[in-house]
Amino acid sequence: MSGTQTPRSAAPRSDRPRSDRPRSDRRGSYKKEEEVWVPRTELGKKVATGLITTMAEIYANGLRIQEAGIIKKLLPDLKSEVIDVGMVQTMTPNGQRTKFKALVAAGNENGYLGIGQGKSKQMRIAIEKATTNAYLNVSPVKLGCGSWECRCDKPHSVPFKVRGKGGSVVVEIVPAPRGLGLVAGGKIRNLLKLAGLKDAWTTAKGSTATMNSTSKAILECLRQTFSQG
Repeated sequence: MSGTQTPRSAAPRSDRPRSDRPRSDRRGSYKKEEEVWVPRTELGKKVATGLITTMAEIYANGLRIQEAGIIKKLLPDLKSEVIDVGMVQTMTPNGQRTKFKALVAAGNENGYLGIGQGKSKQMRIAIEKATTNAYLNVSPVKLGCGSWECRCDKPHSVPFKVRGKGGSVVVEIVPAPRGLGLVAGGKIRNLLKLAGLKDAWTTAKGSTATMNSTSKAILECLRQTFSQG
């Protein structure tokens, strides 16, 4: 007899769990479905039913926005961008506790900008909270052409020089002629672009690396264009 052995046929394993659904369906089942907005306030119900169709009507009547769904309904082209993320550590009797914080800006690049902050034990939840707060803090920005070098009467810059303060940061925005662009740092330029500005000179003093203070100063500047213009 020879020393070679014939291989055995592998017996089918019936105890291996199998799914009747194809693999592509199983992968798609993990996608998060968008939540349907159910208005809870009187203003939200009027917006959902179509009694109020523009943000100008809300500002004219002095109504308070308490639901992010109102902004999403009236400004569907609003974009959100994460400005800054970080960690917050605090000491408790049970030990050190760590939370994540996020700063998010929301704008439609056509006269609206909002900035919000959120904290949570998970980064994803912190960003979601910051995004919701950014929607609730959306403010109108009046665009114009305040540069004496241009005078084109087109909404590409601020109508006049504005100045805002947030913490130790002071930001000043000066109208610029059309075609100059945004003369500002990277993160400040992104905020102005979200608001709809295309041309402007900017000066900033203080600890501009602290985006929480810098963003508040910019938002105060842009709010002045609507309140004083």
